[in-house]
Amino acid sequence: MRAEVEDTTDDVLVGTSAGMRRLRAAIARLASQDVPILIRGERGTGKALAARALHERGERRARRFVALDCGAIPEALIDSELLGHVRGAFPGATADRPGVFVEADGGTLFLDEIGDLPLAAQAHLLRVLEDGEVRPVGGAAARKVDVRVIAATHIDLEAAVLQDRFHRELRALLGAVVLPVPPLRDRTVDLPLLAAHFVRKHGRGAPPGLSVGALDALLGYSWPGNIRELEDAIMHAISIHHGGVIGPESLPPQIVPRARSSVLYERVPDDDALLPLTEAKRRANAAYERAYLHKVMEQARGSVSEAARLAGLDRTNFRRLLQRHSIDPAGYK
Repeated sequence: MRAEVEDTTDDVLVGTSAGMRRLRAAIARLASQDVPILIRGERGTGKALAARALHERGERRARRFVALDCGAIPEALIDSELLGHVRGAFPGATADRPGVFVEADGGTLFLDEIGDLPLAAQAHLLRVLEDGEVRPVGGAAARKVDVRVIAATHIDLEAAVLQDRFHRELRALLGAVVLPVPPLRDRTVDLPLLAAHFVRKHGRGAPPGLSVGALDALLGYSWPGNIRELEDAIMHAISIHHGGVIGPESLPPQIVPRARSSVLYERVPDDDALLPLTEAKRRANAAYERAYLHKVMEQARGSVSEAARLAGLDRTNFRRLLQRHSIDPAGYK
């Protein structure tokens, strides 16, 4: 299935964790190097968006970015999708059709989940990459193409080579440069920023806030579906929440039962259960706010301007929060 990746690259590049800093640095370094790149990562980590970022920061950014999901194409149509076909090449081929290599000529071709390609299609792909030309199915003439190829997979291609499920030569050609995208469970420090990003993205004109309980539930979940699952969870919560704040009751049911104590805020002490609800909530919110400010200042390494940007606040209001909680920025430099 062909797809133009419409999402903003910010969806995957949000975050201040060590893994995200390494990813951004690698993209900046590799974008201008016109070589094939293999992006490795679990499903839902944002491999397609990393590929888009490489394209947008490279010298081919003015040309097309064409994406092909190799795992979503019926095997009988794979050659036609890759190479194109001429009219009458097979039943149903009523007109000439260019393949993705011709569509991406001069630009970037992103082959998502390339490990799902059958061996025969892998051989055809290898030939195109080696010769720099394509011959459409049923056609006699070959056409030169100039395409930068970026591939992605969630499987171990080395193991697939040993199991005779992937061509060794294709693995070597595509995998000379490997760009890993970390799973969300390895970058949970980024989760509040990602959640806030998706709330703003899908909350339209008046995005709701996230309650302490909702954030706690998000932090306590293992996220097997990674960023894609997090975005789906936020969209689900926005669609059914009431009022101006998303509570844990609005999150998908598989997330809430796994809530555990958050590493980003202090739980309200048991004795506070004896307080009036408004006072208990005030204490909980203040404890969360203070711990959140500490975490953001750590990530920003003491820069108030950077910390305010990460928190989505203007610098003046952010300084007021620091003063309210007696937090000295100098202690984080």
